Amino acid sequence: MIPKIRKRDGRVVDFDNNKVFQAIWKAAQAVGGEDQERAKVLADMVIHTIENKQIEGIPSVEQIQDVVEKVLVEHGHTKTAKSFILYRQKRKELREAKSLLGLNDDESKLSLNALKVLEGRYLQKDQQGNLIENPKEMFERVARNVAQAEIKFQGNPEETEKEFYELITSGYFLPNSPTLMNAGTKIQQLSACFVLPIDDNIPSIFEAVKTTAIIHQSGGGTGFSFNRIRPKGDPVGTTGGIASGPISFLKVFDAATEQIKQGGKRRGANMGILRVDHPDILDFITAKERNDSINNFNLSVAMTDKFMDAVENDTTYDLINPATKEVVTSPRARRVFDLICTMAWKNGEPGVIFIDEINRDNPTPHIGELESTNPCGEQPLLPFESCNLGSINLSNLVKEKQFNWEKFKEVIHTATHFLDNVIEMNQYPLADIDRMTKANRKIGLGVMGFADMLIKLRISYGSSESVELAEKIMSTIDQESKVASYNLAKVRGTYPNFPGSSHDDGQEQHRYRNATTTTIAPTGSISVIASCSSGIEPLFAISYIRKTPQFELMEVNPLFEEVARAEGFYTEDLVKHVAKRGSVQGMEEIPENIRNIFVTSMDLTPEQHIKMQATFQKHVDNAVSKTVNFPFSATVEEVAEVYKMAYDSGCKGTTIYRDGSRDVQVLNVTRNPKETKEPKKDPIEKTDEGITVGEEYAGGCTTCNL
Repeated sequence: MIPKIRKRDGRVVDFDNNKVFQAIWKAAQAVGGEDQERAKVLADMVIHTIENKQIEGIPSVEQIQDVVEKVLVEHGHTKTAKSFILYRQKRKELREAKSLLGLNDDESKLSLNALKVLEGRYLQKDQQGNLIENPKEMFERVARNVAQAEIKFQGNPEETEKEFYELITSGYFLPNSPTLMNAGTKIQQLSACFVLPIDDNIPSIFEAVKTTAIIHQSGGGTGFSFNRIRPKGDPVGTTGGIASGPISFLKVFDAATEQIKQGGKRRGANMGILRVDHPDILDFITAKERNDSINNFNLSVAMTDKFMDAVENDTTYDLINPATKEVVTSPRARRVFDLICTMAWKNGEPGVIFIDEINRDNPTPHIGELESTNPCGEQPLLPFESCNLGSINLSNLVKEKQFNWEKFKEVIHTATHFLDNVIEMNQYPLADIDRMTKANRKIGLGVMGFADMLIKLRISYGSSESVELAEKIMSTIDQESKVASYNLAKVRGTYPNFPGSSHDDGQEQHRYRNATTTTIAPTGSISVIASCSSGIEPLFAISYIRKTPQFELMEVNPLFEEVARAEGFYTEDLVKHVAKRGSVQGMEEIPENIRNIFVTSMDLTPEQHIKMQATFQKHVDNAVSKTVNFPFSATVEEVAEVYKMAYDSGCKGTTIYRDGSRDVQVLNVTRNPKETKEPKKDPIEKTDEGITVGEEYAGGCTTCNL
């Protein structure tokens, strides 16, 4: 009998015989083993060997694992031994990563990739690049800093700090990246996104360029409307010259962005928007026809109701010079619409936003019109506005196939409080941004881990049951965040632009602290940290290869691995096979009921994607980041149908992505090279191994991971 065992950190604990059996059994299952009794016999052999081997003192974990390997090899179980060795290696890498960050193995449940992302982008470093905090200390820094806003309102910062720390370390909620990066630092810029105005003059344009540089250095993203800039070829009265048009200035912003890394860690992201009735709209639509230009921008066409009506009726519409307000020409709407669809089919851009639908939900029309969004399109903002985003991890609220609604409501209230505090603690790059942000106090509370939640509940993404649950989830966030905002207003006051707003209707319960409270963001990086699916997106793949500058790592969706092991069909060969396919659909070796719940973005119809987006949008103040994925074989006509469907469903915009349509992409599904007209240039593509993704990709938006 082995009474005690020494762990790697030196602690002596009681020895558990069952852990030896479980280690052998899991390793056997990974290579197709089905004989549980044999695993028990081998475990007994291991224990017997240790008991009879002359090991001085208390045996260590490493010594016991060495014996496991030896017994497996000596008794002819070489495949199981190899599986066990690989498991040991992965655990070793995780321990080493934690050790480098000052954590012991029991102190953090963060995944290896989460630790890599935190180390690379979020944890504070000294001037020599040495880490000066670990993840626990980062969360403490953020909670402590954001809680300091309580002082202004005679609250209790110490108690609030405890609440915020529990909120973000429990895995229930994470704020946007700049808050994690900058809270409690000299930078102290906490907003995710900004919209900057661009007027039709050189000082305004280059002042916006300067501000953009400052924002990108702090980790924020920027959005611009180029609608006010006169069209190409228009006379410039002050100089007697000829205007170069909005596309030329868009390229100026792109070039500036190329030279600036956000926080020294990543390139900035931008959104460029042009109304469909601008005279240069055709040049804008085709601006990214070649994938070697304007790579630091997402582009979206602002479609109007008039334009969509003209498309439906196959009539003309007017292109209007923003400088003279005169009609320049009146093209057929369907011609322009077809060009938008063709370009989106070709490389995913431009996306579309429905600008009139966005402004119908503008809470402060007396202050101005919404004209642009953040880089991923989910956050419409007035000029000089910024927004602070955060997401609730729905997956973490499921225990034993039950969703914890009471805890959910509690998290919503605390998260709303957190985001309102962020507005107070933020150091904005311009006085105008400070003024406008605090005048409207917009926050965007959303979700991540939606797909993981459905899997835990054994609900298929895209089914009627999943749509019904989506509506219940988002309506609850909408209602409870509004109650939380109302409660904050009773203590702190309504947002300054409340008089004259859509909320100023005489009803006491509508006196909110925040002009908006809800947004659905793509949650790229924070999903990796939380080890959950991105935003409301379905899984992008079941098994895949994550590629970083340092390593390549085969990753399997942990929920799939858990189910596969429990059901007895997990093997390493199966995982590799799934990684080549991306999907488990049609794989007869996997039970049908399991295939039904592990659906990926490419398994869904475009109609299912749009229906899910529209369902969330019904209960979201701002907008919804959602990508409609198409296979390589999709047609331009199918893209057109999706855009019409999104408009008719009340979406505020949509993005489509046809697999393989970009030379460089963060997600690539293996395909026969003969199907492509041009050789791929994607540096992360591994056509003989399957799906490969970047180190921070979690699904959804393929061009921005704010």
